[in-house]
Amino acid sequence: MEKINQSSVTEFVLLGLSVYPELEAIYFVLVLCMYLVILLGNGVIIIVSVYDSHLHTPMYFFLSNLSFLDICYTSSSIPLFLSSFLTSKKTISFSGCGVQMFLSFAMGATECVLLSMMAFDRYVAICNPLRYPVIMSKASYVPMAAGSWIAGGVDSVVQTSLAMQLPFCGDNVINHFTCEILAVLKLACADISVNVIIMRFTTVIFLVVPVLFIFVSYVFILSTILRIPSAGGRQKAFSTCSVHLTVVVIFYGTIFFMYANPKAKDSSGSDKEEFTDKIISLFYGVVTPMVNPLIYSLRNKDVKAAVKNMLFWKYSSEGL
Repeated sequence: MEKINQSSVTEFVLLGLSVYPELEAIYFVLVLCMYLVILLGNGVIIIVSVYDSHLHTPMYFFLSNLSFLDICYTSSSIPLFLSSFLTSKKTISFSGCGVQMFLSFAMGATECVLLSMMAFDRYVAICNPLRYPVIMSKASYVPMAAGSWIAGGVDSVVQTSLAMQLPFCGDNVINHFTCEILAVLKLACADISVNVIIMRFTTVIFLVVPVLFIFVSYVFILSTILRIPSAGGRQKAFSTCSVHLTVVVIFYGTIFFMYANPKAKDSSGSDKEEFTDKIISLFYGVVTPMVNPLIYSLRNKDVKAAVKNMLFWKYSSEGL
């Protein structure tokens, strides 16, 4: 990407929280602990989804994809973020910045589509239970997941290519933890209106459309649940949807706030607004991937049973 860039910038400085040195130690410990929970929690979800044959269903296939996605998403930025606290060097090469931007954008866009696919799975399971094995066959849910990854990758290629082709005329200090695209665009010494327009367009595709799809799906789901005669049946149906809905609200709420209205360059932006953007970015970039496996494992009897069976099998094997 360095060949494409027509500027004098060969590396970027990640400002992070260096202007708030009193917070660095606290954030280092918090983010490190959360990252370990992300690796452990999502890793367990993937392992039990593969290990337990009872979880070889579309729902848990999508869930294992979501867990793998969260691991990739956080691993593209958190190690660099943590290392910046341990060294005085807080720089990243121009090409490294582009790679990090691509990975984070691709994972975020993929998750947007994947969550809508999971909503469709819940819709079919509750509204058309008799046809569920036919509609959500392996020939259907595997391409659905693959399509989510491909769509996210294509969107990221477009966004990253446009951003990294902009000229950067010397200002290379990114006021963020990572090479977040909005923070990088502020450094460009050229008109970024095309980038903003395309980002708004893709926001509609990857945020608004999936949210509307999920909303319509849950309207039909709730309508079907309310027609279930038994209270136990209604409670069971609600419990299978509430977990996914909780993850949807947390993820889309934070990311929509960040990207629904990308701003053009504005040198008069206050430090308070920039600090708020950093915290929001940290929330959806670290807290959400950490919360996802906790929600799915703590509120899902099948996952808890699979974990217990796996541990029991391990201890039994060691005993033999």
